[in-house]
Amino acid sequence: MVSDIDPKRLLPPPPVDGSAMALADLAELHRIIAARTPERLAQAQWDDDHEDASAFNATVAAGFDVAKLPMTAELLEDVNVDAGLAAAAAKSLFARKRPWALDPTIPTCDPNDAPLTSYPSGHSTRGYAIAMTYALLIPEKAQAFMSRGADYAYSRQVCGSHYPSDTVASQALAASLVATLIKNPEFQAKLEAARAELRTGHYT
Repeated sequence: MVSDIDPKRLLPPPPVDGSAMALADLAELHRIIAARTPERLAQAQWDDDHEDASAFNATVAAGFDVAKLPMTAELLEDVNVDAGLAAAAAKSLFARKRPWALDPTIPTCDPNDAPLTSYPSGHSTRGYAIAMTYALLIPEKAQAFMSRGADYAYSRQVCGSHYPSDTVASQALAASLVATLIKNPEFQAKLEAARAELRTGHYT
């Protein structure tokens, strides 16, 4: 399934260093970092530490814990892993410099990240893919899940870990991945099992 995802055909190359688009990307990141509040930075750091479906627990319901629903947790972890693999393949292909690798004045939540892994964002690809899968599971909350996915991706910019264009690419990559997964019979079966589990728990 992940092997069906070809970043070369799905994503445009990132802006070239020093180009007008790249400079605008960097300027927007500086603006975001300058405007961040301590509270929003704390949220971004929390999101940085939670690169899985637990980041969406509160969106499902107050007190919800996906780890207590084994079928749902398994489905979302499958999506999380596949999204991570798709993002890793794209990162390797494009080898874009992280913002802080290009501009040392940019602070980051992840100083130990590899410097040529900016495009697309792995966190954001995972987050958008999980949000889209949750939207399939609980369609009445689709907008809430997608809003959380977008906010989770924004955290990568607040953290100084990614440019805005990195997270835009992540959304496109995640959408392609989920569209591919939906066609897979095994994924469809797991989706139905998770839906039944969520209905039993009165989450949908």
